[in-house]
Amino acid sequence: MTQHVTYESTALAPPAAVDTTEETAAEIARPSGPAAAVVLAAGLASFTLGLLSVLTAVSPSISSALTLSDRVGDLSGVTTATVAVYVASWGALAVWWRRSDPPLMRIAGVAAALIALGLLGTFPPFFNAL
Repeated sequence: MTQHVTYESTALAPPAAVDTTEETAAEIARPSGPAAAVVLAAGLASFTLGLLSVLTAVSPSISSALTLSDRVGDLSGVTTATVAVYVASWGALAVWWRRSDPPLMRIAGVAAALIALGLLGTFPPFFNAL
C-alpha cells in the first residue's frame, strides 16, 4: 500500500497536503473469519476438557484409556485430546472461514456457552455428584 502526497504551492499559504490514495476502506478491511475460528476453537477445546473430565470421573475404562503417562494419570490424555481438538478445529475453521465474515456476536455467544459448560465439567462437585 503506497500513499502519494503532492503539494500545491501558493505564494500566500504554506503547502497543503493532497491525499491521492486509491484504496478504499473496503479494500483494506480484512475478513473476520480467522478471528472467529480461533474464538470458536477455544470454546470447543474448553468444552472438550470439561466433557473428558466428567467422563474420566464416571468411567474407569475411559480413565485408563486416557492415561498416557502413569506419573500424570488420565490428565495426560485429557489435555492431549483437548489440545488436539483445539488445533484441529482452529485449522479447519480457519480454512473454512478464511475469506468470510461470520456473525461474530453469535460465535462469541456460542463460544461463551461452550466455555461455561467446560468450566462446569471441571468443577469437582459437579463430576463427583455423577
